[in-house]
Amino acid sequence: MVAENNRLKTEIAGISMKNPVMVASGTFGFGREYADFINIEELGAIVTKGTSLLPWPGNPPDRIAETPAGMLNAIGLQNDGVESLISEKLPWLRQFDVAVIVNVVGKTLDEYAEVARRLDGVPGICGLEINISCPNVKEGCIAFGTDAGMTAAVVGSVKAATKLPVIPKLSPNVTDIAAMAHVCEDSGADAVSLINTLMGTSIDAETRTFRLANITGGLSGPAIKPVALRMVWQAAGAVSIPVIGMGGISCAQDAVEFMLAGASAVQVGTANFINPNAGPKIARGIDDYLARHNFEHVKDIVGAVKSNNL
Repeated sequence: MVAENNRLKTEIAGISMKNPVMVASGTFGFGREYADFINIEELGAIVTKGTSLLPWPGNPPDRIAETPAGMLNAIGLQNDGVESLISEKLPWLRQFDVAVIVNVVGKTLDEYAEVARRLDGVPGICGLEINISCPNVKEGCIAFGTDAGMTAAVVGSVKAATKLPVIPKLSPNVTDIAAMAHVCEDSGADAVSLINTLMGTSIDAETRTFRLANITGGLSGPAIKPVALRMVWQAAGAVSIPVIGMGGISCAQDAVEFMLAGASAVQVGTANFINPNAGPKIARGIDDYLARHNFEHVKDIVGAVKSNNL
């Protein structure tokens, strides 16, 4: 088990965690899917699968394609809606001593705000992660997270609807990630998480067809780590609110690199599909790193990377 010691304890935007390792939305379901395989109380936090106002059916199959260093997914944010989360999933999660952050998705500003409003005050929720990579159906399906004005609007709408900490999840499909992080901070965000998946596609040369029915999907896994690491470093240098890093983290060394780049906590995603115990194992590895390098607390390595020019 992960030792509960002061060296690993982490707080993000008022959310207290035993350690800085979370599991990323969409890779851990609502916790029940993994409970038979690991002790989920060894995690710092669970970020739930994306939850919308009404049930979303998701995209038609095929929805997953393996890549040489990761995977493409076009699930389409399939979920049963916020009322199912409140009545069925959260009561089960409340039996565990682990922070729960709900990932919120929507197609309009009103949908985001209404989900946040319904979750406000519900026992067992520590914060809201806002997936701003969703398309705004009223604005020509432009993703909220690729337009500064729409990013500001959705963050502001959610903040007005809840007392919970609000954590926008930033899209990497932008020109200036630091500017988008700054927009989130100015709009009242309590922290930011990044990166979401990169857009990609895959073609079967023998059948001359796309492997995904949706044609495009989100690329995740080790292939995106260098991009994610760079963006986390840039975002952390642009804002004073906490940054949660993710993107290709599969071992403790990866997690430590993200924290050295400026992340106060990390999320483990695709690695959960390979090893359900990835999160707890990474937390233990971070603790080992701190001990080997004589750090008193995990916060001491946040942003501690040094330039080769110094």
